[in-house]
Amino acid sequence: MSNELIYGIHAVTALLERQPERFLEAWVLKGREDDRLLPLLNELQRCGVSIQLVTRKTLDDKAEGATHQGIIARIREGKKYDEQDLWALLDQQEQPFLLILDGVTDPHNLGACLRNADAAGVHALVVPRDKSVTLTGTARKVACGAAETVPFIQVTNLARTLRELQERGVWIVGTAGEADHDLYQSKLTGPLALVMGAEGAGMRRLTRENCDELISIPMSGAVSSLNVSVATGVCLFEAVRQRRG
Repeated sequence: MSNELIYGIHAVTALLERQPERFLEAWVLKGREDDRLLPLLNELQRCGVSIQLVTRKTLDDKAEGATHQGIIARIREGKKYDEQDLWALLDQQEQPFLLILDGVTDPHNLGACLRNADAAGVHALVVPRDKSVTLTGTARKVACGAAETVPFIQVTNLARTLRELQERGVWIVGTAGEADHDLYQSKLTGPLALVMGAEGAGMRRLTRENCDELISIPMSGAVSSLNVSVATGVCLFEAVRQRRG
C-alpha cells in the first residue's frame, strides 16, 4: 500500500480524530510551540507516531511550496471509493444529495468544494477518474477536515454513471451559463445530483447531454462567471434552503 503526505493543522487534526491508525510519522517545525500545535503533537505522541523536529526549509521542500502551518504527516493511503460505493451509498439514503465535478483539475478548488459539500450536508463528491483532480495534500488542507467526512468517489465513465443515477431516480442538474432558466427557478428537492463544470470550459458535451436540467447563476455585474468553488457554494446552499423548506 502506498503512502501520502498531508499538511496543515486542520487536515492532520481531522484525520487523527477519525483514523489515527493511518499515521506513520510527522515532521514539525523546530521551535514552534503554541496553543494550536501542542495539543496536536501530544495526541500524535499518545498514538505512538514518530515526530521529527525539522527546519522550515525541510517542511517547505516536502510541501512543495504549499502552506503547511508547521506540520506535515506521512500516512497510509486510505480507502479509494468507486462506483460500487456510490450505489451502496444511494441504497442507504432516502434523499441522496450528491455533488459532481466535471473536469475540475485544481486541488485548491477541490478542497474548497469539499468544504462546501460538508457544510451543505452532501452525501458524496463524485469526479471522473481521468482528467480530473485527485485528493492531494493541498486539497486536504484547503478542505479543513472535510476530506475526512465527505466520501470522494472516482468513477470510470461519468456519462454512464449519470445515466445509472437517473435510472435510480436521481435528478441530475447541471450548471451552464447559457441555460434558459436560473438556479432560483429550479426545484432542487428530492434525490439530487448537482453537476459543476470546470471554469471556462464548463461541463463536457456528454456530461451536459446526460443532465435532466441545466441552470445558470444570475450575474448582475461585469464579471461573467464565478470561481467553481464559489459557484458550488451558491448552488449547494440554494438546494439546502429548498430542501429544508
